[in-house]
Amino acid sequence: MAAKIVVACGAGVATSHAVASRLKKLLSARGVEAEIEAVAAESLPGALEGANAYVAVVKTDAEYDIPTFNGVAFLTGMGQEEELNKLIAALPE
Repeated sequence: MAAKIVVACGAGVATSHAVASRLKKLLSARGVEAEIEAVAAESLPGALEGANAYVAVVKTDAEYDIPTFNGVAFLTGMGQEEELNKLIAALPE
């Protein structure tokens, strides 16, 4: 079963979809199968049910019980490799 990753930005439109698309390509290149869902920050509580990881493009006040990663790294490319390695390590095999 593929891991589930949730990507969230403020509105859940352009930025989260851009990060989700980049993540899909990066993970695929590493042979990692994952279901990636892009959502608005307000939809997070429901979207995170059953998720293995959360990639945050915006900072929210809430904290979640799953590994959380810096989505800005996937948007800008700065620190992307490090975040990607941490993300992959946190996913179930």
